[in-house]
Amino acid sequence: MTRPVSDPIGLEVRWDRLAAATDEAAATMLRTAFSTIIRESNDYTVVLMDRAGRTMAESRAGIPAFAALMSSLTELVLRRFPPDEWQDGDSVITNDPWIATGHLPDIAMISPVFHQGRLVAFTGTVAHSPDIGGTPSMSATELISEGILIPPLRLFRAGRVEQGVKDLLLTNVRLADQVWGDLEAQAAAHAVCRRRAREFLTDFGEEDFEDFAAQVHAVTDTAMRTGIGDLPDGVYRASLDADGVEGHPTHIECAVTVRGAEVEIDYTGSSAQVPFATNSTLNYTRAYSMYPLKILLDPSTRTNWGSYRSIRVTAPEGTIVNPAFPAPVLARHLTGHLLSCAIYQALAPVLPDRVIADSGGAPALRVRFAGVDDDGRPFSLMLFANAGMGASKDEDGLSTTAFPTNSGGGSIEALEAASPLHFLRKELRPGSGGRGRRRGGLGQDIEVRNPTSRPVHMVLLGDRERHPALGLAGGDPGATAQVVLDSGKRVPLKSVSQLAPGSSVVISFAGGGGFGPAEEREPELLIADELAGYTAPAHRHDPPTARTTGASTPKEAAR
Repeated sequence: MTRPVSDPIGLEVRWDRLAAATDEAAATMLRTAFSTIIRESNDYTVVLMDRAGRTMAESRAGIPAFAALMSSLTELVLRRFPPDEWQDGDSVITNDPWIATGHLPDIAMISPVFHQGRLVAFTGTVAHSPDIGGTPSMSATELISEGILIPPLRLFRAGRVEQGVKDLLLTNVRLADQVWGDLEAQAAAHAVCRRRAREFLTDFGEEDFEDFAAQVHAVTDTAMRTGIGDLPDGVYRASLDADGVEGHPTHIECAVTVRGAEVEIDYTGSSAQVPFATNSTLNYTRAYSMYPLKILLDPSTRTNWGSYRSIRVTAPEGTIVNPAFPAPVLARHLTGHLLSCAIYQALAPVLPDRVIADSGGAPALRVRFAGVDDDGRPFSLMLFANAGMGASKDEDGLSTTAFPTNSGGGSIEALEAASPLHFLRKELRPGSGGRGRRRGGLGQDIEVRNPTSRPVHMVLLGDRERHPALGLAGGDPGATAQVVLDSGKRVPLKSVSQLAPGSSVVISFAGGGGFGPAEEREPELLIADELAGYTAPAHRHDPPTARTTGASTPKEAAR
């Protein structure tokens, strides 16, 4: 039974304290991690959950959509390891894409919190590992080729490393020191959460988190249902197309059904699963459907398990948004990140003041460089960099800002320190934002040089090469993405190639879509764009092939 919130201020104070504990744990992980993926690009999450595995507090950095999966992940882990089997100091890990966050490089870790001898909570993290073995490219046609699959296994038992599990994992990866260093950083974050959770219970004179969790879940559930309830009942639809893989373009059909204080998002009609890495498991599809809806309908309330109780996400099994095992899923973000665009296009008629046009980083373009430096030392570097966000009714889109993910680009200094590569430039890409009454955010150009005497492998995982980020309400699409070698050769965005010694490559990230007709943009803003260098000589995009229902069909951009 949930006790009414008689002291909302006191509840907020306690809630803020637990959120601060997860933030402190996240800071610990950032300071102790070995790879730049965590330290610089924030590809992680930290949560504190109740005894049933339902999130109570989440770190305010990291990937919000990952946090949305932690409750369902922990529920499945608890089926394998029931609560009465846990000991203080245990940690269970898994990277099963159908249980965790959708692809093998993300390793989830779950640990118990004991207080006065009783199991009272769980702490959880997910972090993108710098290596998981396998073939880190689009060439794999089944999951096993993409790396080592870890079912839920104990990595720590009563505080001691399960050496067999550690040995098995590290024998199957290339960068064993970085992989283990990052796992120890996750364990350090769990230690902080455990300590702060026990202090919380002691200071507030509580035996467990049951009453507190019930109240904060009620708060978030009520807030989200209120936001949904403000929408008119009905079915809102949109569809979009993306590049996909040659011969297998990606098609997304999205129906958003609002019934009272609940909403269902259904993807029936979307492309069938493919023998390529662009498949998005249903839990990843759920995460990248629920999170965009949460920030649209209830942006101000903290997020936890209660935020998602009123949202249902469905997709037929065997589709690209709900593939059957053992489909390859390494680049699942190339499908999952598109879902926010479809949802916002569908809801544009009823929420024109809140939705944004498509973002150039939906989906994100990732580039992996790997090789051996001139001293014979292997290196691997994942470039996380951001495209332009879509514009809204009242504001220009943010330039070089991640959405719907929350990953960061990291500093060039840190990237160069972790590899022999030279970053020659990193600058805004003029003219890349879609024109409109409100301009789409700009993408960026990054030029990378290989100064070594050996070739460097370059793996591209991207989209929006032929299908730009669409505008809304008559706004133009943004510029498409492209990658060009210094020889002038254009490199496909889903490919494995080599960067020759002394050669460089320019990676151009897509721009966001515009909002509203371009002819309605105020003259002073046009002048400001020109003075700031945001505009570029006239050019044309490839015609967008996406179609939407329930939102204006964007025009072909001509600048």
